[in-house]
Amino acid sequence: MKINLTSVLVDDQDKALAFYTDKLGFVKKNDLPAGEFRWLTVVGPDDPEGPELLLEPDAHPAAKPFKEALVSDGIPYTSFAVADANAEFDRLSKLGVRFTQEPVEMGPMTTAVLDDTCGNLIQIASAS
Repeated sequence: MKINLTSVLVDDQDKALAFYTDKLGFVKKNDLPAGEFRWLTVVGPDDPEGPELLLEPDAHPAAKPFKEALVSDGIPYTSFAVADANAEFDRLSKLGVRFTQEPVEMGPMTTAVLDDTCGNLIQIASAS
């Protein structure tokens, strides 16, 4: 068994696509009509056949309160692995990405938390 698809709930698919590709560096894989929204996925640039991240509309009534509660408590919605959290923090900061937590060593990991501009906090993590 392996992870094929996961999702992040976003408040605007176009804004999310721009952020996840232009800032974070993911690559668009699928962009298909799906009712009033789209089946919109991105993948890592080094693994185009790997796991896909669905930029899923937060249209369900439970989605927005759930996201707001996570953000209010400072809890990341998900986490992405990076080679070097400190270097990625520097790169993304220069692109204007807002962080709610600068890099912190947490045992064998270094983590930082960013605002994805679509209603989520996202953690980046690397081995220390």
